[in-house]
Amino acid sequence: MKISDLPFCTVDWSNVESTEHQGEQGKAYWRTRQFGPIRVRMVEYSPGYLADHWCSKGHILLCLEGRLDTELADGRRFTLTSGMSYQVADNAEAHRSMTGTGAKLFIVD
Repeated sequence: MKISDLPFCTVDWSNVESTEHQGEQGKAYWRTRQFGPIRVRMVEYSPGYLADHWCSKGHILLCLEGRLDTELADGRRFTLTSGMSYQVADNAEAHRSMTGTGAKLFIVD
C-alpha cells in the first residue's frame, strides 16, 4: 500500500454515518471514510452474523471488541479477539467472516 497526497487529519467515528449491510445471517454496520484509493471502516457485526459472500479483497483488519471467526476458502479457520489482527493481500485467499457474539472491527483496504 502506498499512501500519498493525504494530509494529516483526524476522524471522530461517532460522527460518521452508519450504513447497514445484510449478511447471509445478521447485519453489519459500516462507518466508512475514503482517503483517495484507501477505504477505512469501523465495522460492527451483530451477534450471529455470517457474510453473504467470499471476499477476495485485501484488508488489514483489527478486532477492537468481541470475537471474529474467519474461514478461508481452503477450509482453514482463524479466530480474532480484541487486540488481534489479520492481514491479507488482494486476490490472495478468499475469506468470509462470522461471529456468534458480535464484533467491532477497524478495517483498512
